[in-house]
Amino acid sequence: MRIAYLFQKKNVEAGEQLFQKFNKRFESLTRFPKLGKLYPKLHPEIRGLLEQNYIIFYRISSESVEIVRIVDARRNLLKLFKEWR
Repeated sequence: MRIAYLFQKKNVEAGEQLFQKFNKRFESLTRFPKLGKLYPKLHPEIRGLLEQNYIIFYRISSESVEIVRIVDARRNLLKLFKEWR
């Protein structure tokens, strides 16, 4: 029982650390919206920014940055964004 608790605790801490890293990326995007690279094969307006094994996909409007998805970078991105094309 104690081992299971420790694993759960560790996962919570890892999740919190990743959440904090995402928040830093979001703050960066508000200041530098063109920081991420374009993904024209997915959609002409989609940009992505890598954080660890995840890609934060977003698009820029005249007034804001909209986070579209956060996905594991190892996934089949073309299949995942199929409905957007």
